Amino acid sequence: MTDTPSLPEGYEISADPARIDAGRVHRWLSTDAYWAIGRSREKQDRAIEGSLNFGVYEALSGEQVAYARVVTDRATFAWLCDVYVDPSVRGKGIGTALVGAVREHLRPYGLRRMLLATHDAHGVYEKLGFAGLERPEQWMLLAFE
Repeated sequence: MTDTPSLPEGYEISADPARIDAGRVHRWLSTDAYWAIGRSREKQDRAIEGSLNFGVYEALSGEQVAYARVVTDRATFAWLCDVYVDPSVRGKGIGTALVGAVREHLRPYGLRRMLLATHDAHGVYEKLGFAGLERPEQWMLLAFE
């Protein structure tokens, strides 16, 4: 695996669910994330409640500037989703550092695999060891929406 990228000075990552600014996360995702446009606050709150949540925060103000969540059984599988970096801090390596920290947080579980889906950030995830599916014909999807 690749090294874990570090955050720029002045930022910190936390997996403490009490620090998540649920209103901000909902606003980001429901208005600006192509995969979650129009997601209701109730649905987002349920997603947060049922997941491992990670935030990046400005160290001095405590303001949340990025978010990611993981759906996992903590034994064999994880799904990384809802990775979002506020536009005001994009380009600083915050998203890459966040995903690297998530990967390292999950490492002790001994998972067999972690998956994600992206339309436009393949290069970011490849830096962290993600790759396209070797045999996509083995995977299937049941879409409810």
